[in-house]
Amino acid sequence: TYIPLYSALQPSHSGPRVLKILPKWVSKASYYFDKEHYCYAGHQIIIQESIECFGAVVWPAALALCQYLESNQEEIDFKEKKVLEIGAGTGLVSIVASILGAFVTATDLPEVLENLQFNITRNTQNLDIHKPEVRKLIWGMNLPEDFPKATHHYDFIVATDVVYHHTALDSLLDTFHYLCQPGTTLLWANKFRFSTDYEFLDSMSNMFNVTQLAEFPESSIKLFKGTIKENEDEEAESRLKYNS
Repeated sequence: TYIPLYSALQPSHSGPRVLKILPKWVSKASYYFDKEHYCYAGHQIIIQESIECFGAVVWPAALALCQYLESNQEEIDFKEKKVLEIGAGTGLVSIVASILGAFVTATDLPEVLENLQFNITRNTQNLDIHKPEVRKLIWGMNLPEDFPKATHHYDFIVATDVVYHHTALDSLLDTFHYLCQPGTTLLWANKFRFSTDYEFLDSMSNMFNVTQLAEFPESSIKLFKGTIKENEDEEAESRLKYNS
């Protein structure tokens, strides 16, 4: 019988350690038809959405992570760091990360990439920053071929609201494991809606050293930091080869 990892949300040597309890994130958006206007790190950001695709909508955890990154730049320093976003969607987090100084690779499913590229280009083309790269990434598929470890090492992997009630959670976890080499920090923000969200956190905690950085109680959003446990990077690669 599965027991949700509620104990891991309290200070404990065996589970994530809570560092900050934050008030509900304050949306910095003004709505204009299919576009939303945001302000992060001193820049106006215009995001085009599409209601026809989950990946083309700004979800609450993305706003929460952007707020956290903006407010905690000394703790999470993106300057000159290589950052890959999994499930970049509209590109808001990737845009904010690039404004904060990162070399960003924004990834998502093929059907999302056109709108993702549009938003990133519109919001970064006139800025003196590293321009984000947009790439296809299907969870658990062709990772050694498309992102070989010898040439693709990232300082940060970021993901927001990628865990919900769907059938690809094992593939997502394998993707986290593959991309997180020693020295990589995973930042995962998610709105906790279902028991499967806690099950995913359990599985992640078995393979990563997990700390809860922040919680937004009114919106049920939690932000976690993870680093891969010793030998887990080799085991993850073996699982990917076995499943491919």
